[in-house]
Amino acid sequence: MAVDKAGRVHLVAAAALLHPEQQMVEEMLEGWRNQQLCRNLQFATIDQRIRYVRRFLDHVNEFPWHWTPGMVEEYFADLRSVRRLSHATVRGQQSALRHFTSYICCPDYGWDRVCEQLFGIHPAQVFFDWNTAAHAQEYEARPAKRPFTRRELQRLFDHADDEVQRIAASGRKGWAPAYRDSVMLKVAYSYGLRFNELRHLQTVDFATNPHARRFGTFGMCKVRYGKARRGSPPKPRSVLTVFAWTPEILQAWLANGRGSPGTLELFPSERGGLVHESTLLRRLRRYCAELELPEGLDLHSLRRSYATHLLEDGWDPMFVQHQMGHEHPSTTGIYQFVSSDYRNATLKAALDRTLAQAAGTREGTE
Repeated sequence: MAVDKAGRVHLVAAAALLHPEQQMVEEMLEGWRNQQLCRNLQFATIDQRIRYVRRFLDHVNEFPWHWTPGMVEEYFADLRSVRRLSHATVRGQQSALRHFTSYICCPDYGWDRVCEQLFGIHPAQVFFDWNTAAHAQEYEARPAKRPFTRRELQRLFDHADDEVQRIAASGRKGWAPAYRDSVMLKVAYSYGLRFNELRHLQTVDFATNPHARRFGTFGMCKVRYGKARRGSPPKPRSVLTVFAWTPEILQAWLANGRGSPGTLELFPSERGGLVHESTLLRRLRRYCAELELPEGLDLHSLRRSYATHLLEDGWDPMFVQHQMGHEHPSTTGIYQFVSSDYRNATLKAALDRTLAQAAGTREGTE
């Protein structure tokens, strides 16, 4: 049995299989991997999908050509009721498994014929619209997720700075990573960056904005690893600097904390590579716990806060859309968490205008 680079299987009659069932599964996964590589999907996406298939295999303890819709429903009922997975996570796993079964059931690849010859049965599609979750809306984050308020954000940044000073004064190691993470949190908010965009920043990604020279060489940030569309490379964009304090933060970091002169990475890890998301997330969670901030705050809350605060301050929604790298205005609208103070101020202004118009009408009548 052999699988070509396009994911098609060929049964070699002269080759005897020692464990045909297990060998067939591995060849199916290898062929599916080849198919996804041809679709130009990211390696991380492919590897994650294959892990989902292996988890399902371990749970049902049956080979793919014996899968049934009942197994699907039992597995995902367990994930929802016991592990309490989010809607988006469940839908992602179902989508991956559905793609896999579609691949092994497609007659163009020949898995049905090979399974029929070896096991007397062929694989069938067991993931349908009536037993999988639908992608019904664009926004699928948990309702508890929210942006930082301005006061929470200031407390977080102050606490991060205090932690750097505390570790440095104690004479212990760890002040440099704490300083790096403090700057990363501030830069993530300053430009409304996703974590993957943040971790890939380099010192050469900043440039002068000729229309805002007061920011010096940090007038704009070139994001090279923006969120990619399906099967496409990362989408780059330029984000203009809007906060007066951002260049000072970056200048101080480059002069005093970055180290690693042999690399262009803006935020190198202790071993010279890129910072992992879990590293920064653990520190953020610890800081939020120490400050006793309410739940619902994570790394992406910094990006939510950026969009929310700009819109509150009266920036044009189209400008915010381009800064965030959104293709459609409706996507930016998802991030528009307008605070109660702003809504109340808007309401008060509208009421004041109404009262002024009413008073003017009465004066004109008299």
